Amino acid sequence: MSTLYTAFVGVSIMLLKEFNSVVPDPYMDEPFHIPQAQAYCRGDFATWDPKITTPPGLYILSLVLKKAFMLKCNVPMLRLTAMLPLLALPLVLTRLLCYHQRERPPSRLLSPTVDAVILSAFPLVWFFGFLYYTEAPSLLFVVGTIVAAMQNKHWFAGLLGFISCTFRQTNVIWVLYAYASSQLMYLRFRRAAPGAKPFAKLHDPPALDAGPSDIVRSLVGVVKIVGDILPAFIPYASVLGLFIAFVAWNGGIVLGDKAHHVPSLHIPQMYYFIASSVAFGWPVLISGEGGIPGLVRQVQQRMFGGPLRTLITVLVSAIMAVTVNLYTIYHPFLDDNRHYTFYVWHRLYMRQPAPYLLIPIYIACAWAWFLRVGAKQTILQTLVLPICVAVTLLPAPLIEPRYFLIPYILLRAQVADVPTWSLALEGVWYAAINAATMWVFLYLPREGVGRFMW
Repeated sequence: MSTLYTAFVGVSIMLLKEFNSVVPDPYMDEPFHIPQAQAYCRGDFATWDPKITTPPGLYILSLVLKKAFMLKCNVPMLRLTAMLPLLALPLVLTRLLCYHQRERPPSRLLSPTVDAVILSAFPLVWFFGFLYYTEAPSLLFVVGTIVAAMQNKHWFAGLLGFISCTFRQTNVIWVLYAYASSQLMYLRFRRAAPGAKPFAKLHDPPALDAGPSDIVRSLVGVVKIVGDILPAFIPYASVLGLFIAFVAWNGGIVLGDKAHHVPSLHIPQMYYFIASSVAFGWPVLISGEGGIPGLVRQVQQRMFGGPLRTLITVLVSAIMAVTVNLYTIYHPFLDDNRHYTFYVWHRLYMRQPAPYLLIPIYIACAWAWFLRVGAKQTILQTLVLPICVAVTLLPAPLIEPRYFLIPYILLRAQVADVPTWSLALEGVWYAAINAATMWVFLYLPREGVGRFMW
């Protein structure tokens, strides 16, 4: 076991003990989840809290651990259910990161890479890894699904994808992402046997060299190769079919509390996500070729490098301004001042004309990520993630940082060639955010309001 991973495990265990000592009673969403899990532990599968919006995967996991290790279903042990996937996350992320970096993973399972451990400390998953929430196990099984798909273990990927959907039903999108990503890589590197008829090729040029016409050619060319990738789709189609059956049976995607989770077109969600991704991932963004000056120069070139690019930027800005005006949603949960989003929303987005002045920044953030991620990928490999992110975020009326967790991890994982100094800076940045958030949550309770958290 590597020293860094040992420290990760040790700090996690000590922090869970502190959580249970300082906050012994169920908090925030735990008063819904914990009684439901305890009902399952008693063998009462008929009871269901109508306020719970997600499937019972978390409670089933607790039940499995109870049966396997004779654990009690009290608050500390149930929180352990969420922390164990957090401890396993570096081991699985190592495989995903090595895949994108075209490197062999370590031969020893308990020796994850440095970047995998650092990424596992990402503030959103780290914080909720100590409460009885679905974030850590959901992320673990999504990453496992993608890793299995990349290794061409498609039936295993389908099984892991199905399990991930029992934690969050919207994970079905990431099941399809796993399939699409694996097949793009398969098409890119497959070779016909000597003397055999050459395979049909999909037009998929390097991302940074591609233009709009290349995207059109790529989409048109899918018809030629669709037959080659259909067999691998069967396991993923099975998960998709079960998801569609669930939606038909349930009368919608959300399991409970439907009144507060009505799907609504919320286009600015994409803007919030890309801006928050830069706020979290700037140490990685500035580590590309040319550093900060090089990144600024490239973004400026993409936005204003000539009359045509300037015109496109202006037109895109105008369209985005319309979407900000027509599709910004003020959800009643944003009035809960125990969360970061309350302060961001009330002190920034509710002050006109701030939402419109941020539009050029959103565009610059999107270009920065495209330039960093696309440096080692094809255009379709680079675009498949934003498409999936859009499908998951656009129908969500509530601005919730946890919705950005899986998209950010998958975005960050695609960045190759991250230097050591950047990893160190990223680790320090995450640690600073985590330390501040944990300290405020644990030691500065706000009388009559509640503990401040994500």
